[in-house]
Amino acid sequence: MLSSPIQLYKKAYSGLSRNSWYLCLVMFINRSGTMVIPFMTIYCRHELHFSISQSTLVMGAFGAGSILGAFIGGKITDKIGFYYVQVMALLIGGLLFMVLGYQVSFASVMAGSFVLSICNEAFRPANSTAVAYYSSGGNLTRSNSLNRLAVNLGWAFGGLLGGTLAGINYHLLFWVDGSTNILAALLLLKLIPASKVMKQIRKSIMTGKAASPYQDGVYLAFIVCAIIFATCFFHVFTMQPLYYKGPWHFNEFFIGLLMGINGLLIVIFEMVIIHNLENKRHPLNYICVGSLVIGAGFILLNFLPPSYYSAFAVLIFITVGEMLAMPFMNSFWIMRTTPANRGQYAAMYTIAWSVAQIISPLLGGQVVTYSGYYALWWVTGAMCLGASIGFLVLFRRNFKQKHIPIEETVF
Repeated sequence: MLSSPIQLYKKAYSGLSRNSWYLCLVMFINRSGTMVIPFMTIYCRHELHFSISQSTLVMGAFGAGSILGAFIGGKITDKIGFYYVQVMALLIGGLLFMVLGYQVSFASVMAGSFVLSICNEAFRPANSTAVAYYSSGGNLTRSNSLNRLAVNLGWAFGGLLGGTLAGINYHLLFWVDGSTNILAALLLLKLIPASKVMKQIRKSIMTGKAASPYQDGVYLAFIVCAIIFATCFFHVFTMQPLYYKGPWHFNEFFIGLLMGINGLLIVIFEMVIIHNLENKRHPLNYICVGSLVIGAGFILLNFLPPSYYSAFAVLIFITVGEMLAMPFMNSFWIMRTTPANRGQYAAMYTIAWSVAQIISPLLGGQVVTYSGYYALWWVTGAMCLGASIGFLVLFRRNFKQKHIPIEETVF
């Protein structure tokens, strides 16, 4: 007998800690203002009148800064704990968003994007460590999905609002993004007071083992595959908006609407999907399939006519692939950590995405400049296939005969 939808959702959300829900709320507030980066290439191209190469270089500056920020954030997290790293990154990042909105020259926008990204990405390893800390092994993937739910619910709201604000005045994007960062920091201080958690956090750091992620060969191989995967996925925020704005002639509102729908679909379906998949197969299996589905979504752009229906079809493929891959990618790296080294593992995973954030717009810009969008979508699909094969080989060589349930691997 099939469970009713209400029972499915009740089971999917049960058993999560109060602090996990608090982190979810903080992340929702923060991500509700995420509207600068999704519209940054369009802003640079059509408002500041940068070339396509310059616009993609700005996104590359975000990626370069995020590498340094993730490394610093991971190191500090393992030294002092995740709490204050999150708070300071949100506060300072909020102010830097506002400052960036007043930069108009290519050099100043590049510099501002780099510095802002350092601060923004220092937050990610600390936040990932916090999510793992407040979860138990049995609901680790769901705890990550709850965090992603907040991200995507905020993303849906921010994407819709961002598209509207961009049509009025692009400077509003920077003010809203900065303000929500600051509000999220204040909310974190209120909901989870430092006095109630810092003692336990320091104790867990002092008592855990601290093996280095840089000596973990399996993890390093996973990181290489993750970079390839993320390079493709970032086209959703860099090259795909330019494609929709240019050859397909969509306006900013509809581009923002697509981003919002992506977030809403994840909010509605991901937790139920993860509840039914968690601990049944090794995470790398789901990541492999998700990579393939995302690649198929990009390739569809070469076959479908330019229309709203085509954009929605591509969106469905990419969203399904994202729901299958990303929650389990987080679970995989957390499985290999202890509280004493989780910040550095999280930093390396964040750095993988930061490297991809550099490669993606640079590669995309060059391919489009010399060969056009048609070639770009084929290259992206081929790279997704390569990432999928890499994840599959990693699973077969290391885990096929010895899968250990997640709840037995988290310290």
